[in-house]
Amino acid sequence: MSHTGHARRVATTGSVAVVVATFAMPRRSKYSWHVHDSHQLAWAPSGVLSVATDARTWVLPPSRALWIPAGVRHETMAAGQATMRTLYLRAQGCRVRWPEPQPVVVRPLLAELINHLSEAYLSSRERNRSEAVLVDLLEPVAVTTIDAPQPSDPRACAVADALRRNPADTRGLVQWGREIGASSRTLSRAFRTDTGISFERWRTLVRINAALPMLASGATITTTSRRVGYQTSSAFVAAFRREIGTTPAAYFTGHGASTF
Repeated sequence: MSHTGHARRVATTGSVAVVVATFAMPRRSKYSWHVHDSHQLAWAPSGVLSVATDARTWVLPPSRALWIPAGVRHETMAAGQATMRTLYLRAQGCRVRWPEPQPVVVRPLLAELINHLSEAYLSSRERNRSEAVLVDLLEPVAVTTIDAPQPSDPRACAVADALRRNPADTRGLVQWGREIGASSRTLSRAFRTDTGISFERWRTLVRINAALPMLASGATITTTSRRVGYQTSSAFVAAFRREIGTTPAAYFTGHGASTF
């Protein structure tokens, strides 16, 4: 699916950032697999982005951005309504040498600087200074993968598709097995073989992925917990902390980033 955005091309000499672009991403939209000649810093000031490479997937709330090195094939998606603001950085002469995609913390100063660099009125000198500070503010942080791989077994795949459509479904493998004609042991083995994790953990990851756009849009913990299948908000927060390493509130504000 293709989208239109607006970009301001920056005519500078020796600077790092060359393009700042903003794209509206409707619910369930994506930029399919592609590569850039420039480095990219992908960020959503509103909503939640998912960026996939051949190796893994990152889920990025407004408190996180992803550095994508030039030449890395990737796909960008939005499960819910989001705005993507991207910086394209000239690869030649760039001081950032990360060879693989790297999540970074987006604290208020970095967010304001990204917005500042999108302004057309900056002089070359002002832009050079701002771009130098931008590079200094790129603070790497480890982010736990919360993508739930799709199983290849047709029976497990049917269960997975149903739970992605309705993560609040609380049926276990015994009930699912009766519906699709397979034993719970067969389904359990298929999930572990195809995804590398247990069915229970796989469902937790699906629920967390479904919860992130809701939380980003302002839904409360209580409402979100119920919508993704948890009977209590404390159970949801405990599952979130167990998988992500911090609470939902800290994940969205960027506080406690060093605990990831």
